[in-house]
Amino acid sequence: MKQEQKAQIIDAIAKDLAEYSNVYVTDMSGFTVDTVNQFRRLCFRRDIKVKVVKNTLLKRAMEASEVDYSGIYDALKGTTAVMLSNVGNAPARLIKEFRAKNKKPLLKGAFIEETSYLGDENLEALCNIKSKNELIADVIALLQSPAKNVVSALQSGGGKLAGIVKTLSERE
Repeated sequence: MKQEQKAQIIDAIAKDLAEYSNVYVTDMSGFTVDTVNQFRRLCFRRDIKVKVVKNTLLKRAMEASEVDYSGIYDALKGTTAVMLSNVGNAPARLIKEFRAKNKKPLLKGAFIEETSYLGDENLEALCNIKSKNELIADVIALLQSPAKNVVSALQSGGGKLAGIVKTLSERE
């Protein structure tokens, strides 16, 4: 491969890294073409970008980036596929779901919200990380809870008061 081609590939990878905030480095070696296509379809449906890349080119693109990916450089060995997503736990959940029927892909490393994770043993922890939207929903639910309690107390109190007034009016 000529130097110009390498530079173009590095630029393309760097653009993808800038576009997505979460990077998963996986090992999909040994997959049949059909299995790879199934995996890619699942990724496409969940808005996860998958690329098979050369480790040296990926490392150069990461080094050129403004983000410090040095924590996952050790994972760049052997066959590497990169999964890019804006939802932190989506690729981990997809890998876990896909491995219910297959032995791979194996998680080699992940970079999520400025934190590096190395090794397949972190897959379960990565599945449990809440996404930004899930955290926002939790905060909104917590903020709404006291207001709902006040409204329900006022509504139930109003019904009791109306019942008391009705009973008193019927006595006379």
